[in-house]
This record gives sequence, structure tokens and C-alpha cells, in this order.
Amino acid sequence: MRPALVQKAKKSGKKQTVKYTIDCSQPVSDEVLDVASFEKFLTDRIKVNGKAGLTDGSSVSISCEKTKLVVSAELPFSKRYLKYLTKKYLKKLQLRDYLRVVASGSAKNTYEMKYLAVSNAGADEEE
Repeated sequence: MRPALVQKAKKSGKKQTVKYTIDCSQPVSDEVLDVASFEKFLTDRIKVNGKAGLTDGSSVSISCEKTKLVVSAELPFSKRYLKYLTKKYLKKLQLRDYLRVVASGSAKNTYEMKYLAVSNAGADEEE
């Protein structure tokens, strides 16, 4: 049964493309993050066929729309891989302790960067 399923997938011929969005509006409005440098980071780091830096537009393309990055890719491409690279970028800028990457509840293929909620429990204990 499995070989028949594989053959059906190969016969379709058309490559499916999917668009993923990373919303950086909160950190960009506070001038903590630069979208252009984040776009360059993703362009340099996204691996296509096992090689980094091959986002030539044929299978993976990255575009910037004000405070959002849109990554268009042919399947198979993992949304989780974008989250991994975003976390790596935040770690590089030493912002990982203050920002987190969360899947948006409204849109299926969207991540957004949010600030971590800091509680004042430590201040209450000192008094």
C-alpha cells in the first residue's frame, strides 16, 4: 500500500508553497530589534538541501513588510525551524531573556515576538 501512496505524491508534479509570517511589531516599535538585520540573519542561516545561504528565491524566499517577515517556501519546510532560527537570533543579540517567540492564536502560520511577563514577586519578598 505504501508504494502506491508515494507514487501518487510524485505524480502531482506541482510543488506546494506555504507562507510563514514572523511578527516583530512589539520589539521594533521599542527600537530593540532591527527587521533588516533579522532578515539578513535568516537569509544567511536557512538551509536548503543541506546548505546554508541558498535562499535564491526558487525554493525559499524572504521578504520584509514593515515589522513583519514573510518566508515563502516549498514544502517540506518546517514552521518549527523558523522558531528555532528566531530563538537563535535573539540569543545572538542577548535578548532571549526578554523576548519569546509564540505561535499566534489567530493565524495558523504566524509567529509573533512578545515580551516576557516579569512579576514583582522578588520586590515583595525584600520588604
